[in-house]
Amino acid sequence: MPAWNEAESVGDTVREVLAVGRPYDVLVVNDGSTDATAELASEAGATVLNLPFNLGVGGAMRAGFKYAQRHGYRRVIQVDADGQHDPRNISEVLAGLEHADISIGARFADKGEYKVSGPRKWAMQLLAKVISGLAKTRLTDVTSGFRAANDRAISQYLDHYPAEYLGDTIDSLVVAIRSGCKVTQIPVAMRPRQGGTPSHNPAKAAIYLGRSTFALLFALTRKRSIIQSVSSSAQGAS
Repeated sequence: MPAWNEAESVGDTVREVLAVGRPYDVLVVNDGSTDATAELASEAGATVLNLPFNLGVGGAMRAGFKYAQRHGYRRVIQVDADGQHDPRNISEVLAGLEHADISIGARFADKGEYKVSGPRKWAMQLLAKVISGLAKTRLTDVTSGFRAANDRAISQYLDHYPAEYLGDTIDSLVVAIRSGCKVTQIPVAMRPRQGGTPSHNPAKAAIYLGRSTFALLFALTRKRSIIQSVSSSAQGAS
């Protein structure tokens, strides 16, 4: 759970994940927050990994994957600290790893009422079409941060998990696919932020269109990572 100044929501989000009654371990990567994110996450029952300064989502996620690998976890799943991802869907997204290396909790997949419009929608549709072609499977939400990875994907992420804008979603996914990781998606319903302020407005949506297109083109120029062939079994700790 990457978190930067999410004091308004991180505690409740951690408690909600733990309350689903599954044997989940929650790691909050405190990405240089200047508020009480770390303290509230710890009080709620999470293990907290404190980064000395803000690295962005990509840097926070790479730190989380390194922690997972060092502690022997075979499966991990990213859940946003703002409460948009419903913890009740975690088991469904993890189940996608039974036949894939990366499982995406996808909006726009005939479940839920989450909607976008304008430039942001156009960008998402373009990205989904191109990356679906690369993955050779239909993907509707390639910018979703609600995604799970098995040990094979974790190893690939540690070799290449960029910190650039949209790198944590577009770039990391494209390189993982080109490196041989299989991707699937699981339809989920997204919720409104449970705290904080949404970052999107019409001007930012237009910027998103340009940046996401650039991120895709940049990702396609990346070299493939060479990853060892390991078991894609969904067994092990989560």
